Amino acid sequence: MTAGIRDLEVGMGDAPTPLAVGLPATLTDLQRPIPDPPAPRIALIAGEASGDLLGAGLIAQLRLRFPDAEFAGIGGETMRQAGCQTWFDASELAVMGLTEVLRHLPRLLKLRRQFRQHALAWKPDVFIGIDAPDFNLAIERWLKRRGVPTVHYVSPSVWAWREQRAEKIGASADRVLCLFPMEPPIYARHGVDARFVGHPMADDIPYQADRASARAALGLSASDPVLAVLPGSRHGEISRLGDTFFAAASQLSRRMPTLQVLVPSANAGCTPLLTEQLARSALPPPRVRLLDGQARTAMLAADVVLLASGTATLEAMLVKRPMVVGYKVAPLTYRIVKALGLLKVDRYALPNLLAGEDLAPELMQDDCTPERLCAALLDWFEHPDKGQALQSKYLALHQQLRCDASARAADAVAELLTQRPSADATG
Repeated sequence: MTAGIRDLEVGMGDAPTPLAVGLPATLTDLQRPIPDPPAPRIALIAGEASGDLLGAGLIAQLRLRFPDAEFAGIGGETMRQAGCQTWFDASELAVMGLTEVLRHLPRLLKLRRQFRQHALAWKPDVFIGIDAPDFNLAIERWLKRRGVPTVHYVSPSVWAWREQRAEKIGASADRVLCLFPMEPPIYARHGVDARFVGHPMADDIPYQADRASARAALGLSASDPVLAVLPGSRHGEISRLGDTFFAAASQLSRRMPTLQVLVPSANAGCTPLLTEQLARSALPPPRVRLLDGQARTAMLAADVVLLASGTATLEAMLVKRPMVVGYKVAPLTYRIVKALGLLKVDRYALPNLLAGEDLAPELMQDDCTPERLCAALLDWFEHPDKGQALQSKYLALHQQLRCDASARAADAVAELLTQRPSADATG
């Protein structure tokens, strides 16, 4: 027996040795484990609070698939809590409109250069740009040219204006992850790999909204009428909308003396401006509550919501609340968009776009006045049957968007990680 094993180890006659044919030289070699692939490095950039939430959900799901993965980039507190090392904070990207971008352009260009330097040294295996297309697409294109797989999470509104952007987005991103079902067919027309993953917010919010628990949590009367006012999550938005919104709420409170007004502040940076605007409004202080965050709780507690156009309108729809949507952009931005005919839709609020009908009144730019906002709000309060009639439509949209979005997005990213070798971002 011993001779036989030895013969196998050294070879017999003219037979090739195990080393020659790539077999283990000893039995010990058979027991050596195959080394695990290195833990992936995943770089991300998220702008604003909504992108920070999306990023945190995606990180949590990617961690389930790659327990030892490393995450780094630009994000907010929620992403940091999920385990992302943030080289810069997401608030540095929170600018909007053409004129604001132009004013902040030197700082944004410096931030982009600094991020590239960090990425160059860190060598990510994949990059995920979350929303913020004006900033992220350039980063994606730069990294893609250097062999890094790139993902853009949250499609720009190609269904609203400049559909031809889809092709340019595809030149920057290997894959686009879409929150809404009408988006992938547009990208398909331009040969771009786009996946509908659903909306994480639709996964988080239950189908049945619990107003009583929300009011109890905030110490509110179960019977008093409640209005939630959300004039935006960025300083520029609040500067343009806050005074107008609070003037509308003041007019409404004169018609409804027991009205309770809830004002959730999106972040600590917004609180001083909101405090100043509320102080100069005609709202009776005992009937106003400025909240530290808690936007969803405020919406759940409310009978009606007054809010800026944006992601918050989707949240109001998912908690099944009647709403009035107002919005203003910088006058120069508005004139340029109108003059060039860039906008291709008649509706702005996401619930209206998804439904293909007007579920919520939209009062934009010159129509966004205290008087018109107040009239639209009063209509909801005086006709609760109209709000009740919305419930089945809201529910259908909620079901369409609930797809376990963070998990589906993580699967789409994992495909890229397993299909390609680790990228070496050099050059």
